[in-house]
Amino acid sequence: MDISLQNVEYRYQVNTPFERLAIKDVSIDIPSGTFLAIIGHTGSGKSTVLQHLNALLKPTEGQVVIGERLITSQKKQKTLKEIRQRVGIVFQFPEHQLFEETVEKDICFGPMNFGVSEEEAKKRARAAISQVGLPEEILHKSPFDLSGGQMRRVAIAGVLAMEPDVIVLDEPTAGLDPRGRKEIMDMFYSLHGTRGLSTVLVTHSMEDASRYADQIVIMHNGEVYRKGTPKEIFSSPEGLLKLGLDVPEVVRFQLKMEKSLNIRFSKTCLTMDELTDEIAAAMKRGTPK
Repeated sequence: MDISLQNVEYRYQVNTPFERLAIKDVSIDIPSGTFLAIIGHTGSGKSTVLQHLNALLKPTEGQVVIGERLITSQKKQKTLKEIRQRVGIVFQFPEHQLFEETVEKDICFGPMNFGVSEEEAKKRARAAISQVGLPEEILHKSPFDLSGGQMRRVAIAGVLAMEPDVIVLDEPTAGLDPRGRKEIMDMFYSLHGTRGLSTVLVTHSMEDASRYADQIVIMHNGEVYRKGTPKEIFSSPEGLLKLGLDVPEVVRFQLKMEKSLNIRFSKTCLTMDELTDEIAAAMKRGTPK
């Protein structure tokens, strides 16, 4: 399912003394099957953009096209249930939203709320718990008896059980250790491929953006500052650093090597394998005296 934001503006608390412009003139196309990362500082507008992707917010100006549905400030929406089912959002610390007495009931809640039968919901729960790497017997446990990492996977399974076409991830690895972050992101990347999902990742991690996304959007002061492939975005790391944004560790290391050796590699490297090849090629050429 395609999603398109077209010249979107959003203001919080319109016509009050607290009115605030959050985003302006934002245009982003998300074709079906895309893995898009949205990066930027806190307050750059990332979360506001995220909430337009399944009509939690309606634009003050401009329009959002979600599949065949057009969302504008003027158009009244009869029901948004279908959109909410097809575009699933995994918010920061999703485990805080668990509330049922068993894992199975918690995962079944979303599908049944959208009209799925209990039998079908339980079938989806078994499939979803397997997809997030947990054993089926955990379905009969209380979610509050699980570890933090297991609780997060259960919350994610609850979103997957609704069988969305698009999954939106709002800092999904927040609070996890490095191993946990990689496991969760590898899981999402695998689901993206095997289920043919469109995936939108809102993150502060430049490593995750460069490693998993095929398109990146940089938000700055409520506007789209830049968009492109990871290679295009990180090929000018100096510009990102001037904005106060980080760059992937491999890119930082490359910049330091180029400066210390007074050379310029032929391309921006996003993996250690690429950087190793560039170093080997530079050594063959010889460094300047």
